[in-house]
Formats: sequence, C-alpha cells, structure tokens
Amino acid sequence: MTTRAVAAPESGARGRVHAVRQRYARRGDRATVRGRAYTVYLVALFGVFYLVPMVHARSTSPALVSVGSLTEATPLACALAVAGCWGAQLAGRFWGPLVIQPFLLHVFMSTDLSPTRYLGTIARRRLVYASTATLLSACAAAYLATDLFARLGTALPGLAVAVGISAVAATAWLWGQVRAVPDNLLPASAVGVGALVVTVATRSAPDGAGGLWLVAGLLAVTAAALGRAAFRSIRTVDLARLARESARASQAQAYAWTGTLHHALDLYRPEPRGFTSALIRSDGRLRGYLAQGAIRALRTPGRASAAVTLLLIGGAALTHGAASGPGGPEGGLALLAWVAGSVCVYLGSGWVSETWRGLRDELTLAPLFGEWWGGALARTLAWPVVAVTAGACLGGGLAVMTRWSLHSGRPGNTVLLVAGSLVLVLGARFLREMKLHLPLELLLPIITPLGDLSGLRIVAWQFDGIVAVVIGVAVMAAVPSAPGAAALAIGMAACCVWAGLRRTGWAHRGLLSRLGRV
Repeated sequence: MTTRAVAAPESGARGRVHAVRQRYARRGDRATVRGRAYTVYLVALFGVFYLVPMVHARSTSPALVSVGSLTEATPLACALAVAGCWGAQLAGRFWGPLVIQPFLLHVFMSTDLSPTRYLGTIARRRLVYASTATLLSACAAAYLATDLFARLGTALPGLAVAVGISAVAATAWLWGQVRAVPDNLLPASAVGVGALVVTVATRSAPDGAGGLWLVAGLLAVTAAALGRAAFRSIRTVDLARLARESARASQAQAYAWTGTLHHALDLYRPEPRGFTSALIRSDGRLRGYLAQGAIRALRTPGRASAAVTLLLIGGAALTHGAASGPGGPEGGLALLAWVAGSVCVYLGSGWVSETWRGLRDELTLAPLFGEWWGGALARTLAWPVVAVTAGACLGGGLAVMTRWSLHSGRPGNTVLLVAGSLVLVLGARFLREMKLHLPLELLLPIITPLGDLSGLRIVAWQFDGIVAVVIGVAVMAAVPSAPGAAALAIGMAACCVWAGLRRTGWAHRGLLSRLGRV
C-alpha cells in the first residue's frame, strides 16, 4: 500500500480499516459493471420465468397447506425456528459471516488492530443482509405454500415470527463460526427444548391463540442474547482457522464462478479419519463390498450421520406422499411431500458414501486402472444402493408405524411408486457424480426475444440431479397407474445412467460387455 492510498491523516482504527478496504476495492480484478449487470439479468429472468408464474398460480388456486387456527400454526413455527437456528449454526461452521478475501485478511492480521475492529463491521453488515434475505424468503415461502397471509388475524403474528426467525438465524450464523462445537450444542439444545415446551404448552392450553406471539417474543429474546454474546466472541476468534476458511472459500468461489460448482462443493467434504486398517482382514485380504462401503462411511461420522438423517426423513416423506397420491384428500401437499422426500433421499445418497467418486475415477482414468476392469459396478455401487434402499425403507416403515394411513388403500401401488422413486433418485445421483468440467457448448448463446437464456441452461447443468428428481417425480405423479409410473421412473433412471456414462466417455466401444465383465 502506498502513502497516497492513505492520504488523509486518520489515526483512529476505524479510519485505518476504512482506508484499507477502499484501497482493496479499487484493485484491478474487482467486479465490473458488466458482471453485476449480468447477475441482475439472471435474477430478472428467474423472476419472469419462475417467480411471476408461481405468484400467479398461488393467487388463483387454494394453498397447499391450510394454516387454519393460530394454535395449529404454532408447532410449524417452532419447527421452522429450530431448523433455521440449527441450519445457520451448521452453515457458520463451513462458511460464516467473517470469511473475507485471504489477502485482505492477511493485511489486517499484519497490523496491530484488534479482530473486533476489522471483523465487527463486516459481521454487522453481513448479518443485516442475511436477516433481510431470510425474512424475504420466509415470507415468500409462506405466501406461496400456505394461507397464512390470507387473513389479518394470522398475517401479523406470522410476520412477527418470520422476523424472529430471520434474526435468530443471522445471529446463530455468526455464533456457529466464532464458537467451538461444544459451545454450539448449548444454544442448539436450548432452542430445541424451548420449541418443544412451547408446542406442548400451546397444545394443552384451552386457548392457544397467542402461541405465535409467544414464539415471536422468545425468538426476539434469543436473537438479542445470542447476538450480544457472538459479537463479544469476535475478539477471541481463531485467526489461523479463519485464514484457512477464507482461503478455501476463495478457491470455492473461483470454482463456482467458472462453472464447476461440484468442484467447489468437493472442497467442503470432510477428511476421513480412523479405521485405517479396518478394510483389510487379518489374513491380508480385503473385506467384502458392503463392509468396505460401511467402513468408509464410518470414517466420516458427521457426514454419515447427516446421510442417515436425510434418508430416514426422506423415506418417511416419500412414502407418505406416494401413499396419499396427488389426487387424494391432501392433494398438492402429498405431491410436495413426495418431491421433498425424494430430494432428501437424493442428498442422503451422495453423503452416505464416497464410492461414487471411485467409480467416476475408474471410468475417466481407464489408462491408469485398466480398461478391462472387472465388477466395477458391484464393487462401487453395492454399498450406496443397499444403504439408500435400507434407509429409505426404514423411514417409510417408521412413517407407516406412526399411523400415517395409506390413503390410496392399495399398498402394492405405494410399494411400486416408492421403488420407482428410489430407482430414479439413484439414477439422478449417478448422473450428478459423473459430472466433470463444464462443457463448452453450454457457453453458446441461446438467443430469444427475451435475450440470452444460456445462463439458465448453465444453472440447470449445475443442479441436474435435483432437476431430474423433481421433474421425474412430477411426471410420475401425473401418470394414472402405479405400474406405469414405476416403469417410467425406471426409464428415466436409465436415461440418467446413460447420460452419466457419456460424460465419462464410456458410452461407446462395447460398453455393456465391459460393464458386465467380472
């Protein structure tokens, strides 16, 4: 930094921080006006093609979820508050509000300034942005999915709860980054217990109409206390860990901006630990395929726990939605549960095992592993297929045991729909995991009267697995017969597998003979 950069003789810490940030903002590789305009253009296209039709459809059709009375809405509000708090804490462990550019952090760390001086302002500004975005998202989701804002008596307490959830989520985001894991368990447990107590108290009270106002008040108190403690903890933040997080975030951002979002997500995969020699038996031979997959999953316990949770929840929601059917008494709510459950199973199928990557490496690095490898599908897909099927079926069994009735009255059709959905999910996961670099043909413009739509195609390529699951389940729901829907799901899964193999270059030259060779 030159003397001209800090021409004003500002001796205070605030002035010094401001001068450094202003100098860094005038660097040569900063965001251009054209880049910002393209981002606004993509957001506008999203609003025109997705948001406006959704708002119009919501205004002309009944809500998916009917709130009814305030007493019935209180448990849902408590569940959303707990999910928002826990999710924000978990996000803060990976990418918190204090993450800044590595060079800028290095400059600040090289000075005599306290971390509170140069991180406090950044944290306050980002928490305001995060709380505003959460509030707008919560209100938009409540308007599109429920009738909460249809009446003034439910709209005001609902808006108050949304404000409280956004405030708690923002402060929990900061708390999750500045405090250690044991310290994060305390507020997470307190929020969970408080939500359970409020739900029980509201259910047992003769008149639980003030339940939402009680939830909003408790959220406001929690946000104030948590935010005050979190900002006080900034001065004791581990700067070395923050530097590593900033470097990783910068690299992930570079991957994301260049079109390889899956490479950016790979940077946040947990490092395996433990069970180093458990893959080998005492006689020196490798264990079986299922045992290998289970041991590899146990080497990342946090990731495996999240996968089990998602598989159980997804299996329960998937079974309930498939059993009810879109044409049943619950209508759109059943379809929403079906789609949400399938997406949860899709996410859990990727977190339950790392063998997907092993298969991709064997397919793309044939000169290294050898072209005539044997039993690759059985070796790499045995564990994820068995784990996903078992987890989803166990979740579906738990859903049935909790007396969620099969509204269709035909358990055979439900079994076919659930099995077809699982096959579709596994096919979509295979398509996603075989992804390599962004194809150059996706960068070609798509000229329409509304402008260039190539950006939407790139977004669809980035999230192709989720897009395949959502579209596939929606098409299955439109098929009147369960066997036809299951056959259609198998066909779509086969298309996903074929497209995934084409990405690795193994769609030709006697592919079937290679895959079947043992």
